[in-house]
Amino acid sequence: MIPSEIMKQIRRIQIRTRRMVNEVLAGQYESVFKGQGVEVREVREYVPGDDVRLIDWNVTARTGDPHIKVLAEERELTVLLAVDASASGQFGSVNRFKTELAAELCAVLAFSAVQNNDKVGLIIFTDDVELYVPPKKGRSHVLRVIRDVLYYTPKGRKTNIPSALHFLNRVAKRRAVVFLVSDFIAEGYESALRLANTRHDVVSVVVSDPREESLPPVGLVSARDAESGQEVLVNTARKSVRARYAEAARKRAEERDRVFQRTKVDAIRVRTDEPYVGELYRFFRMRERRYS
Repeated sequence: MIPSEIMKQIRRIQIRTRRMVNEVLAGQYESVFKGQGVEVREVREYVPGDDVRLIDWNVTARTGDPHIKVLAEERELTVLLAVDASASGQFGSVNRFKTELAAELCAVLAFSAVQNNDKVGLIIFTDDVELYVPPKKGRSHVLRVIRDVLYYTPKGRKTNIPSALHFLNRVAKRRAVVFLVSDFIAEGYESALRLANTRHDVVSVVVSDPREESLPPVGLVSARDAESGQEVLVNTARKSVRARYAEAARKRAEERDRVFQRTKVDAIRVRTDEPYVGELYRFFRMRERRYS
């Protein structure tokens, strides 16, 4: 049973996102994700003109004659939300924290999935996987997923993306659409991301805040790393300090994007100071063009 105050918050998110789910993303979600999963329905002998990429080499070797796989679309999808709940998400310099933006975006994706009769599951992680909600269908299940994204209290403070992806590969036996939601202020996740994307369709959702990219000239500021707890005094009045900060942020973002390119993982980039509707729409249109 979801408490009434939490239910009110979920309802507010549902109202804010309803038009996007029903009008903007409904058709695009289906065209982008539906039918991307396949299963082998049968094996038959090869005939000239068949796609050689579908040759079943095991059956071909056993029989001595070339055989191909006949595939059938899997109309039912599994959508998994893998959400970073580390302490760096509890930051926001504009209208809301990164965690709040991530929760609303997860709600949009979850409502889109349930509207298309797909299963939705949830992984919440910090430096370890802290919560796993197995994929299920249905509105009540999706409400529970959104509640957990909004109100789960994490035990850890740091980020371990490889741990979450290794857990994903253990629990998800069939191919799933995985939205990996994080600020990606982390390192050492490239190989785990590459492996996960060979087994699943992984989409990275990068959640950021403008103050992570540049500092305003407001004088001496005490800055604390949310994950390590380390504090430093920063003189933002100095132009050279602001320039070094912006340069470090730019290099970090460029390296993150190179990782996505090398692992062939698509990305959705959202910020706390901008509406996410346009970025979601851009992503779905890009996917539509690719699969059309």
